[in-house]
Amino acid sequence: MHSIRFGTDGWRAIIAEDFIFPNARIVAHAIARYVVRAEDARKGILIGYDHRFASDTIAAAVADAISATGTPVWLADKPCPTPAISLLVRQRKAAGGIVITASHNPYQWNGIKYKASYGSSALPSIVAQIESELVKVLSEGVPPLPSRKDLIHPLEPRAPYLDTIEKLVDWQRLREAKFRFLSDPMYGSASGLLRELFIRNGVACDEIRGTRDPRFDGIHPEPIEPHIEAARQAVRAGKYDAAFCADGDGDRIGAIDRDGSFINPHQIFALLVWHLAGTRKLPGDIAKTFSVTKLIDKLAAKFNRKLHEVPIGFKYICELMLEQNILIGGEESGGIGTSLYLPERDATVSALLLAELMAWHGKSLGELLRALHAEFGEYHYGRVDLDVKPGQKEKAIAQLSNGKLKKLLDWPVTRREDMDGIKVYLDEIGWVMVRASGTENLLRVYSETSKPETTRRALAAVTSLVQDL
Repeated sequence: MHSIRFGTDGWRAIIAEDFIFPNARIVAHAIARYVVRAEDARKGILIGYDHRFASDTIAAAVADAISATGTPVWLADKPCPTPAISLLVRQRKAAGGIVITASHNPYQWNGIKYKASYGSSALPSIVAQIESELVKVLSEGVPPLPSRKDLIHPLEPRAPYLDTIEKLVDWQRLREAKFRFLSDPMYGSASGLLRELFIRNGVACDEIRGTRDPRFDGIHPEPIEPHIEAARQAVRAGKYDAAFCADGDGDRIGAIDRDGSFINPHQIFALLVWHLAGTRKLPGDIAKTFSVTKLIDKLAAKFNRKLHEVPIGFKYICELMLEQNILIGGEESGGIGTSLYLPERDATVSALLLAELMAWHGKSLGELLRALHAEFGEYHYGRVDLDVKPGQKEKAIAQLSNGKLKKLLDWPVTRREDMDGIKVYLDEIGWVMVRASGTENLLRVYSETSKPETTRRALAAVTSLVQDL
């Protein structure tokens, strides 16, 4: 039981090792204690779940544990993406929401995400309170109170979610563009949603990997290379204009251009900033996390928008969106939120806005990206995730932080930033960065330069440095 630890967006663990029913009940009880003390528990908690092994039965056990405290519960009657629960929490003015999911993690993992009453990631202050309650529950145990079945109600999450996000884009413009799209939910809980919206509005769309597979057919349900290879092949074979990929719980996006090129999350974020701030001229500032492309800085300057940079984790973007007029905020992993909707990541909403951007200009994602590069210069990003030995993460961060590293290959180090991990700037070439993962035993190595080969060389150099420690 002592192994329960909250990470970037809740608690995640290996199924049947630490992610077991007793531990899930402990976490649920800690969340219920927080809600009773800090929120209006009478407004209830909404519970959703994804396609992972036993997510539905864990969700039912969590509902039992929360109802035992006298708190009403609305339990989803089918799998749904995390942002659907976030939206319904906000629309129903509920006290909070819980989603049984491990997001983009491999199939061996599952987890519990908590969504606060404003419909997004719990702020650090709320997480601290839940962690404090968790410490008490771990020491005192969960009281043997019976569940209150009279307080557990069914929730249909998908229809109200689709009805809300359907209003965000110009369907006439999309129909007239006559594009053909492909949706790839990667066997996750966003299955069927994007295709349904396109089809009901007269836009051609097919879907692959839309069935439930708790093993995700052996891939990681994260919409980045190499896991999106099936979408790439389907786009080429079916001559689609674009594919939109969603992670396991539907809050992160990836995309494929009509020529099979992967459009990474940085490029998607830049295209959406260009669309919302530039083409649609919507008001508001721009926010990004520490590892996001510098192209966003140039776009913000172009459109005279204030740029906010925050540590890694969408909760920091969310905090800004709650406090200030932030038009769009995004992170390196493909989580993007806009003031049009919620202070929350949503792959389906991001896909709709990308499709609208294509329709607005009558161009493919690749053509639009080339237009951005022609105006602002090229930005080529890469990331490597390294399995490391105990202590190796700390040594790597220290190695890049201590000032002794004057050069990486032929490139002089010009300055450093340490907002989250350590970022090292290389003499007009670009930057490299290392950071410990918040959810897995990994060291993430990032780089961005003006050429793909330079980025690969920088990543390889830092990888070699880390492995020699």
